[in-house]
Amino acid sequence: MLARVWSASIVGIDAVKVGVEADVSGGLPKIVVVGLPDSAVQEAKERVKATLKNSGYAFPMRSIVINLTPADLRKEGPSFDLPIAIGILAASEQVSAELLGDYLFLGELSLDGSLRPVSGVLPIAAAAAKMGVSGLIVPAGNAEEAALVQGISVYGFENIFAVTDFLNNPQVYSPVQVNGREELAKRRIPGLDLKDVKGQIHARRALEIAAAGGHNLIFVGPPGSGKTMLARRLPGILPPLTFDEALDVTQIHSVAGLLKDKGSLVGDRPFRSPHHSASGPSLVGGGSFPRPGEISLAHRGILFLDELTEFKRDVLEFLRQPLEDGYVTISRTRQSVMFPAQFTLVASTNPCACGYYGDSIQQCTCSPQKREQYWAKLSGPLMDRIDLQVAVNRLKPEEITRQPTGEESEPVRVRVQRARAIATNRFKSESSLRCNAEMQSSHINQWCQLDDASRNLLEMAIRKLGLSARASDRILKVARTIADLSGDESLKTNHVGEAVQYRTIDRMQ
Repeated sequence: MLARVWSASIVGIDAVKVGVEADVSGGLPKIVVVGLPDSAVQEAKERVKATLKNSGYAFPMRSIVINLTPADLRKEGPSFDLPIAIGILAASEQVSAELLGDYLFLGELSLDGSLRPVSGVLPIAAAAAKMGVSGLIVPAGNAEEAALVQGISVYGFENIFAVTDFLNNPQVYSPVQVNGREELAKRRIPGLDLKDVKGQIHARRALEIAAAGGHNLIFVGPPGSGKTMLARRLPGILPPLTFDEALDVTQIHSVAGLLKDKGSLVGDRPFRSPHHSASGPSLVGGGSFPRPGEISLAHRGILFLDELTEFKRDVLEFLRQPLEDGYVTISRTRQSVMFPAQFTLVASTNPCACGYYGDSIQQCTCSPQKREQYWAKLSGPLMDRIDLQVAVNRLKPEEITRQPTGEESEPVRVRVQRARAIATNRFKSESSLRCNAEMQSSHINQWCQLDDASRNLLEMAIRKLGLSARASDRILKVARTIADLSGDESLKTNHVGEAVQYRTIDRMQ
């Protein structure tokens, strides 16, 4: 007999409906899986066979053909274990086939019949709701994650016994219910507090501006000046994720397999900090069948690159297009996928190879040529895309021993949220904009108009610093954020002047 069970496969961060057809017919006992299965799917036939025998089901000793449709789409991962098992049971008339057309089945099988969580369940649930599928049958560990999607019934089961009992007696079971907004409110974890940072008034101000406008930021200073300490406290002053943003972030983490046994929803803005030995594909995503990289895992959050000049130059160049566009397209021979990548880049580096150029205490031992070679690792186009470039000086001895703790994160976060609310109200006719850093040229012309004094100041800065048109646009974006923090509707000379200060190391050598 023939039975058809529905499942799904992930392409990028989107889901495609997959049919699992099981045919049990006469012939020598064997199992054949066709339809571009990968190794994990090919191995499913052995797992399914052992699982059904160990679970007390009668495994048909006949010729079994499993066809995965569409045949030209590659099927990956262990999530097809459950639909293959249910298909064989339905084809051999051990379970009712009446509900098979109404549900999507996902799950990895253990040999004792228990169901293990799989990755990518949230985007599959979202796609299933749009397709008009009645419900989703998943492992219990994925049930809350899938139930975040409204408009679809989700049933989570611990083992295959419960799944077959549901198919034979569906009226006994109730779908899983999850209130996503309450879940989001519970999962927010306070970040590191700014009160731990002594001094560094200029750097703290830059951190506040970066949080309010979503601006990219780099700290430059000698070892031990507090660059990394400052950067790691940025999440604590960012506004919390909205529910829609949390769903976007959770979908990416689900596809990457980072949600297994870690809850159903990502409640905090991501903070990703890859090592400087990271490759280009690990940052932007890649592989024969592309998976999201660090910049996509940092979507709606922060990508922190500590010791920026230690990264290979060609790896850093991978960031240029995503920083400008907010997404990355990975093209391969067999497919092309697009991953979202709207993140705030925060970086830190020393001013030279020895680390002490410009330091008031320890003398730099680098020659001018060596310093020039050191800064040559960072290209001009990449530095143009960093809005705030801040020199962080070493604390004086009296600041270390006598300085009281700094301002706490909470009042800073309140100011940041107030500035973001002003920007949100300004962008109410532009649904694609969420913060000032995302403004394009047309938006800058509309909302960053200058008076004569401010225009003259900006022109002088462009001449003296040799700034590009992109860098001048970023000065205006930063000035707009500074004005929002001040509560001013129009840009003034002091806003532009402060924004220009954050470009003073643009050509540092």
